[in-house]
Amino acid sequence: MGFLEVALQIATIIMAVILVILILLQVRGQGLGNLLGGEGGAGGRTRRGLERTVFQITIALSALFFVICIFSAVASRA
Repeated sequence: MGFLEVALQIATIIMAVILVILILLQVRGQGLGNLLGGEGGAGGRTRRGLERTVFQITIALSALFFVICIFSAVASRA
């Protein structure tokens, strides 16, 4: 197992933990009532400020996580 493979595995683990934390922060911000269907309607709501920034970071990090996972799989075959 080479240095690159170990580095990719460590990066994958760290990014997975950060993604879980970011997703849990977003769910906590929604509130339990909204999670269970309360507070009416089909309701798309607009994200603003810090909530929007966390949402955008989550999307970017998940795309990067996907790319690193694919690169790690390719590197482990070589």
